[in-house]
Amino acid sequence: MPQLDTSTWFITILSMIMTLFFMFQLKVSKYSFPENPEPKLVAMSKPSTPWENKWTKIYFPHSLPLQ
Repeated sequence: MPQLDTSTWFITILSMIMTLFFMFQLKVSKYSFPENPEPKLVAMSKPSTPWENKWTKIYFPHSLPLQ
């Protein structure tokens, strides 16, 4: 059974990593990013709910007086 020749593995793996790096750089360089990103001002509208205008109280069974 012949031996596996691993003498070219280093250069193959190194060239593959470099190629992937350069291709990634080319892909990223195509995008245009804003130089000074600013947050959008979103107008928050308060929803009108019927229970905001009146006072309500929730009674828990443990807070009621003993009978």
